[in-house]
Amino acid sequence: MMEGLKEWATVVKALEQGKQTVILRKGGILETASGFNVESKKFFLFPTWEHQETKHVKPEFHDFLNQVLNKKPDEGFNKISSYAEVLFEKDIESDDMINALSSFHVWSDSYIQERRNWKPEKTMKAVFLKTIKIPEFNLPLKSEFSGCKSWIELNSNFQEGESALKDNEIEEKLKEFKEIVK
Repeated sequence: MMEGLKEWATVVKALEQGKQTVILRKGGILETASGFNVESKKFFLFPTWEHQETKHVKPEFHDFLNQVLNKKPDEGFNKISSYAEVLFEKDIESDDMINALSSFHVWSDSYIQERRNWKPEKTMKAVFLKTIKIPEFNLPLKSEFSGCKSWIELNSNFQEGESALKDNEIEEKLKEFKEIVK
C-alpha cells in the first residue's frame, strides 16, 4: 500500500508544471489533535476538487484552476498523474517567513492568512517537494478516501516518471527555501 496526499487539483497541476515546490499545511479537520504530519517521504498526489476558489489562488494561476475544473475525472474515479518526494520540511510560526515563501506556491496571501487564522495555536508546516510526473491512471474511489483528512492509503505502486524540474533547478530552489526557513 502506498500513501496518497490529498491536495487541490490546482496545486497538483502547479506542482507537476514546476510552478510550485512547497506545500503549506496545518492538517485536515479530522487531524486537529496532531496537526499535519508527513506520514511518508514519498507519496502519490491525490487531486481534490472541494474548496478551490478563484480568490484562494493567485491571479496568474487562475487558468490552472479553470483547466482542472474543466477536466474533472469520471464519476467514481480519480486521476493520478504524479507522486512527490519530501526533500525538506519545517514548522513555521512567523508571518514574515510565510510571506517570504509566497513565490514557492500558487495560493493567494488572503487564503494563506485564512489558514493561519484557523486553529492559530497550530504551527504551519512547510514541505518542500520534488514532483515526479507519471503516466496518468484512473483510480477507483473508495469511501475511505473522503473526508477532511490529508493522507489516504492507495493500492498502487510507483512507476518511472519524469521530474517536474531539473535537478539543478530543484537544488537552487531548495537552497533558497532553506535560507528562508532556517
